[in-house]
Amino acid sequence: MLLHLVAEFDLQRDVVPWLAARGWAAALDASENSSALYVVNVERNGKIIYTWKGNRRNTHIGLYDLQTKQNEHLYMFERDLRIISCSVNNERTLLAVSFRQYTEEERVSRLLQSVSKYLTLLIEIHPINNVRVLKAVDSCVRVQFLYPVEGRNTSTESRLLLVSEDKYIEQFDIHVVAEEEHKVVIQNSGQLPRARVADDLIWAQWDMMEQRLFYIVPKESKSTLKCVQFYPDENFNSILESHLDISVNDTQLKLVNFGYDYCQDQDVASKSLNLQVFTSKAGGLCVCCSLASDIPDEITYSIYFLHKGYNKTFTVSLERTESHRLKEVAFMNLDYYVAAYFPGQFLHLLNIQHPDLLCYSLFLTGEDARIDVLQNCSIRSPLVSTVLDCHIGSMYAVSISDSALLQFLQNSKRDSERLAALHCALLHFRHTEGLEMQIIWWISENLSTCHSFDPIQEFIIASLYCRMCPETHNLDKLLPYTSLLDWIGIIPGVTCATDIISLPVLEFQNSKGFWEKLNSNLESVKYAEPHLHYHNNVLRREWRNLSEEREERTTTAYLRNIFENAKKVLSHLDTWDSEERLVPLFQEEDYQQQLLMGLMVAQLKDHLMRHLQYVGKKKIDQIVLDYVANLLNLVHRIMKEVWRRYQLHSCIFCFDERGSTGEFAVFHIMSRILEAANGMCMPLPPGFHTLHLGLGVRCLPLHTLLHYIDNGVLHLTETCVRKLLKDLDDTEKNEKLKFSIVMRLPEALGQKVRQFWNHPINTNFIARKYVKLLLEKLGNRQCSRPIPERPSVPVEFLPLNYLTNMLAEIENQGVHPYEKQDHVNVRFVEETALKHTMTLLGLKYS
Repeated sequence: MLLHLVAEFDLQRDVVPWLAARGWAAALDASENSSALYVVNVERNGKIIYTWKGNRRNTHIGLYDLQTKQNEHLYMFERDLRIISCSVNNERTLLAVSFRQYTEEERVSRLLQSVSKYLTLLIEIHPINNVRVLKAVDSCVRVQFLYPVEGRNTSTESRLLLVSEDKYIEQFDIHVVAEEEHKVVIQNSGQLPRARVADDLIWAQWDMMEQRLFYIVPKESKSTLKCVQFYPDENFNSILESHLDISVNDTQLKLVNFGYDYCQDQDVASKSLNLQVFTSKAGGLCVCCSLASDIPDEITYSIYFLHKGYNKTFTVSLERTESHRLKEVAFMNLDYYVAAYFPGQFLHLLNIQHPDLLCYSLFLTGEDARIDVLQNCSIRSPLVSTVLDCHIGSMYAVSISDSALLQFLQNSKRDSERLAALHCALLHFRHTEGLEMQIIWWISENLSTCHSFDPIQEFIIASLYCRMCPETHNLDKLLPYTSLLDWIGIIPGVTCATDIISLPVLEFQNSKGFWEKLNSNLESVKYAEPHLHYHNNVLRREWRNLSEEREERTTTAYLRNIFENAKKVLSHLDTWDSEERLVPLFQEEDYQQQLLMGLMVAQLKDHLMRHLQYVGKKKIDQIVLDYVANLLNLVHRIMKEVWRRYQLHSCIFCFDERGSTGEFAVFHIMSRILEAANGMCMPLPPGFHTLHLGLGVRCLPLHTLLHYIDNGVLHLTETCVRKLLKDLDDTEKNEKLKFSIVMRLPEALGQKVRQFWNHPINTNFIARKYVKLLLEKLGNRQCSRPIPERPSVPVEFLPLNYLTNMLAEIENQGVHPYEKQDHVNVRFVEETALKHTMTLLGLKYS
């Protein structure tokens, strides 16, 4: 079971014992009164209002406080009533109640009497005192007190919403005064001031935490979703309007989160639209709608991602078709996800923040989709990550189980499942060290099983996104969250159709919080969101150009600035990790990687400056340094975990031994890290290529090693080659290895490290290379000056004498390829040639 539910409230556990202790629970034991105790409402401050029938058929109203775990008796009616709706104000001085006045038996005897069917009362309960009739009508009415911001002092004013079955909503302003002995009474003895909030609605939903009213008004073939925001110190404003392609033919008003009368809700649900609106902290706004399907073994539902400008309609093939006609899809708000749940069939966790690619949503069936405590669809989501089972009267805190998610990741057979689980673990759980370690271990074991994506790239990009985006508002729209440009896979049993919809229209001024974030999301959609994300195309091209021009290009101010950026990143990284490093990285300079680091800093800074001018240069400089340093740190984190897992030591550069199985596994992982880095044009920690080459020398046969070098998988570094030439003895096998390495060295690197191999093969190679370079410098020029006199040579060998005289003349013209190696000159060439010739003739050179 992927979803983990913890019961925060349960009628049988938290209320029934309290009733029994006061002698009020006897009537609940009768089978005909099985529905006598039920939840009526959940208030913003965590107070749960419930009702029950007493021993004498009295109707009681009670309150349970989630914070104190205490029950409180609020009011009692001395008759048998069916409470439809109930709400208490923040100060617990006023109680609003709506109920049906008579039972069906009483209705027969009162057919000829002009008694209204429903009554709505406002009752003073501090202490219990006056009762005022708000409505006496034949249509059902729901009530809901507005709540001020948390921490606000006690107010003398309360505001109450009345929602009528006649399709209108109005607000009552109620002023109270305190009299003797803390007695609170309603100040106005006449009619209470009221204001009309909405008319002609066919659906409405109350958002208790944010004090928002969503409602739908039908317009021809389409419907218009509107939202009214209630403010603590003002009145209310209509703040949103969005046209939905939903045809609503219901004649009966459907209400969501305006109390929880289970019996009446079931009756309405069987005849009306199943629709809910969910919001997220990141500015997401979704409309979830369950649609009727003509095919018996299919369920269809739609999610309108209003903050993205499109909707997705999902059609699900059911595994079993028994009695599903009696059920409907239940929607739950998990903030980062919207859950679509059909008991016994499926559980879909649909990504709100990144809904464009289906592979970042979870589509679960079977055991993974099972929720034992929720076996029916009579559930509501009154709060984020909270569900209320109206049928049994239990409220649960809902979360995604990290252990179940990891197990799901381990058992996944399809790339879509792996991607969804990785994304959830990295972005939803916000990184714990233990979870990160287990993900790295999974990646190291499944590098070859992921075919449509690179798990190392996904880990690094998603981790960077998660770590960096909370730092600055709107940074999430400028940094990449995935390595994928597109995903065209299929979800078994699920088909999805995407349609573009019009963006909502917002009307607000200087509004903060959710509305500001939603507006920012809508603006990014208008300006083509994918193009706002940072890409590495320009970085790759510039890095390649500067790398190729290294020999010809003198150090410019531009290059000095680039390398200064790299130094800042490395020094910034050193302040994070002062302990001794387990993996031998960051212990040498790497021109290419430092060049790439500096370029990434410069280009990412330019990218952010274009879109975050209001942040300031100093803050952007810090963000960029953090980003590149975090990138390097993540590579080091991967290396550290695989190093520990395979129990490697920090000193592995002993080339006279073959590598272990663990070393070969680490070498393979490092090769995949290098492949991932090349794909993203991402810098690697200095020393990475040295460590990689060292493991390659220990683990690979010579022909494979040389193949990896020739194809760019292994990079020859000064540190590793120098150690290899100095530490290995000159056996025939080692000579072959050394010579193969020396032959492949770039010229600049070869001049530095060949001197560390004192061997005739290397000496001959150096001499030949020197002669070749001198002759290339000479070109087709003719020597016009006479050959200068030279010291006599030990052996008269005319071809050699002619060559050395020619080379000496070139040297005298100021041409010296090996300026940093003074011992490599014409004399060196002459002696090397004679030694090699004498060796071939079997003679001794002296």
